[in-house]
Amino acid sequence: MPSGYHTIPNLIGLYAERIDAGDFAGVGELFAHAVITSEGGDLEVRGAAGAREMYEAWTRRFPDNGTPHTRHVTTNLVLDVDDDAGTGTCRSYVTVFQALPDLPLQPIFTGRYHDTFARLDGTWHFTRRHMITDYVGDLSRHLNRPL
Repeated sequence: MPSGYHTIPNLIGLYAERIDAGDFAGVGELFAHAVITSEGGDLEVRGAAGAREMYEAWTRRFPDNGTPHTRHVTTNLVLDVDDDAGTGTCRSYVTVFQALPDLPLQPIFTGRYHDTFARLDGTWHFTRRHMITDYVGDLSRHLNRPL
Protein backbone atom coordinates (compact mmCIF):
# COMPACT_ATOMS: atom_id res chain seq x y z
CA MET A 1 0.00 0.00 0.00
CA PRO A 2 1.53 3.37 -1.00
CA SER A 3 2.67 5.69 1.74
CA GLY A 4 0.84 8.96 2.29
CA TYR A 5 4.25 10.64 2.02
CA HIS A 6 4.13 9.74 -1.69
CA THR A 7 0.42 9.91 -2.40
CA ILE A 8 -0.54 13.16 -0.63
CA PRO A 9 1.84 15.40 -2.65
CA ASN A 10 0.45 13.73 -5.78
CA LEU A 11 -3.11 14.65 -4.74
CA ILE A 12 -2.00 18.25 -4.21
CA GLY A 13 -0.38 18.23 -7.66
CA LEU A 14 -3.48 16.71 -9.27
CA TYR A 15 -5.57 19.54 -7.85
CA ALA A 16 -3.30 22.12 -9.54
CA GLU A 17 -3.31 20.24 -12.84
CA ARG A 18 -7.07 19.85 -12.91
CA ILE A 19 -7.99 23.38 -11.94
CA ASP A 20 -5.53 24.83 -14.47
CA ALA A 21 -7.01 22.54 -17.15
CA GLY A 22 -10.51 23.83 -16.33
CA ASP A 23 -11.50 20.31 -15.24
CA PHE A 24 -13.79 21.30 -12.40
CA ALA A 25 -15.52 17.91 -12.39
CA GLY A 26 -12.08 16.35 -11.84
CA VAL A 27 -11.36 18.85 -9.06
CA GLY A 28 -14.68 17.88 -7.50
CA GLU A 29 -13.71 14.20 -7.57
CA LEU A 30 -10.64 15.02 -5.48
CA PHE A 31 -12.92 16.47 -2.78
CA ALA A 32 -15.57 13.73 -2.86
CA HIS A 33 -14.81 12.87 0.80
CA ALA A 34 -13.94 16.39 1.91
CA VAL A 35 -15.14 19.74 3.11
CA ILE A 36 -13.62 22.96 1.77
CA THR A 37 -13.53 25.99 4.06
CA SER A 38 -11.92 29.40 4.08
CA GLU A 39 -10.69 31.87 6.64
CA GLY A 40 -13.47 33.91 8.14
CA GLY A 41 -15.86 30.97 8.02
CA ASP A 42 -17.76 32.32 5.00
CA LEU A 43 -17.26 29.17 2.93
CA GLU A 44 -18.18 25.56 3.60
CA VAL A 45 -18.51 23.26 0.61
CA ARG A 46 -18.93 19.49 0.88
CA GLY A 47 -18.30 16.66 -1.54
CA ALA A 48 -17.64 16.34 -5.25
CA ALA A 49 -20.77 18.13 -6.46
CA GLY A 50 -20.30 21.02 -4.04
CA ALA A 51 -16.65 21.52 -5.03
CA ARG A 52 -17.44 21.31 -8.76
CA GLU A 53 -20.30 23.80 -8.42
CA MET A 54 -18.14 26.21 -6.41
CA TYR A 55 -15.32 26.23 -8.95
CA GLU A 56 -17.74 26.54 -11.86
CA ALA A 57 -19.43 29.51 -10.18
CA TRP A 58 -16.21 31.25 -9.13
CA THR A 59 -13.62 30.58 -11.83
CA ARG A 60 -13.77 31.99 -15.34
CA ARG A 61 -12.86 29.66 -18.20
CA PHE A 62 -11.93 31.18 -21.54
CA PRO A 63 -13.52 29.97 -24.77
CA ASP A 64 -10.25 29.53 -26.68
CA ASN A 65 -9.30 26.42 -24.68
CA GLY A 66 -11.77 26.10 -21.79
CA THR A 67 -9.15 26.86 -19.13
CA PRO A 68 -8.72 29.79 -16.74
CA HIS A 69 -5.26 30.49 -18.26
CA THR A 70 -3.67 29.96 -14.85
CA ARG A 71 -0.92 28.01 -13.18
CA HIS A 72 -1.40 27.07 -9.55
CA VAL A 73 2.04 26.57 -8.01
CA THR A 74 1.95 24.81 -4.63
CA THR A 75 5.16 25.01 -2.61
CA ASN A 76 6.65 24.70 0.88
CA LEU A 77 4.75 21.51 1.70
CA VAL A 78 4.93 20.66 5.40
CA LEU A 79 3.71 17.08 5.45
CA ASP A 80 2.89 14.90 8.44
CA VAL A 81 1.66 11.36 7.78
CA ASP A 82 0.71 8.47 10.01
CA ASP A 83 0.63 5.57 7.55
CA ASP A 84 -0.45 3.12 10.25
CA ALA A 85 -3.50 5.21 11.15
CA GLY A 86 -4.13 6.22 7.53
CA THR A 87 -4.16 9.96 8.25
CA GLY A 88 -2.13 12.95 7.19
CA THR A 89 -1.90 16.70 7.13
CA CYS A 90 -0.17 19.16 4.85
CA ARG A 91 0.35 22.90 5.08
CA SER A 92 1.44 24.59 1.88
CA TYR A 93 1.71 27.89 0.02
CA VAL A 94 -0.12 28.55 -3.24
CA THR A 95 0.70 31.16 -5.86
CA VAL A 96 -1.62 31.53 -8.83
CA PHE A 97 -0.23 33.00 -12.05
CA GLN A 98 -2.36 34.10 -15.00
CA ALA A 99 -1.59 35.19 -18.55
CA LEU A 100 -3.87 36.18 -21.42
CA PRO A 101 -3.19 37.69 -24.84
CA ASP A 102 -3.86 41.14 -23.38
CA LEU A 103 -2.64 40.41 -19.83
CA PRO A 104 1.05 39.73 -19.23
CA LEU A 105 2.00 36.79 -17.05
CA GLN A 106 1.62 37.83 -13.42
CA PRO A 107 0.88 36.50 -9.97
CA ILE A 108 -2.76 37.17 -9.14
CA PHE A 109 -3.12 35.41 -5.79
CA THR A 110 -1.06 33.99 -2.95
CA GLY A 111 -2.32 32.06 0.00
CA ARG A 112 -2.04 28.91 2.03
CA TYR A 113 -3.76 25.54 2.12
CA HIS A 114 -4.20 23.57 5.32
CA ASP A 115 -5.22 20.10 4.16
CA THR A 116 -6.13 16.88 5.92
CA PHE A 117 -6.20 13.44 4.35
CA ALA A 118 -7.36 9.94 5.15
CA ARG A 119 -6.84 6.54 3.62
CA LEU A 120 -10.27 5.05 2.88
CA ASP A 121 -10.49 1.49 1.55
CA GLY A 122 -6.78 1.61 0.73
CA THR A 123 -6.89 4.91 -1.21
CA TRP A 124 -5.78 8.32 0.06
CA HIS A 125 -8.30 11.18 -0.16
CA PHE A 126 -8.63 14.81 0.84
CA THR A 127 -10.88 15.13 3.89
CA ARG A 128 -10.52 18.89 4.37
CA ARG A 129 -9.03 21.88 2.58
CA HIS A 130 -8.91 25.14 4.49
CA MET A 131 -7.97 28.04 2.20
CA ILE A 132 -6.29 31.16 3.56
CA THR A 133 -5.86 34.30 1.45
CA ASP A 134 -2.61 36.22 1.95
CA TYR A 135 -2.15 38.62 -0.98
CA VAL A 136 -4.45 39.43 -3.89
CA GLY A 137 -3.48 40.86 -7.24
CA ASP A 138 -5.64 41.52 -10.30
CA LEU A 139 -8.38 38.89 -10.11
CA SER A 140 -10.64 40.73 -12.56
CA ARG A 141 -9.92 38.24 -15.34
CA HIS A 142 -9.94 35.17 -13.12
CA LEU A 143 -13.03 35.19 -10.93
CA ASN A 144 -16.68 35.29 -11.90
CA ARG A 145 -17.45 36.68 -8.45
CA PRO A 146 -15.42 38.51 -5.80
CA LEU A 147 -13.57 36.69 -3.02
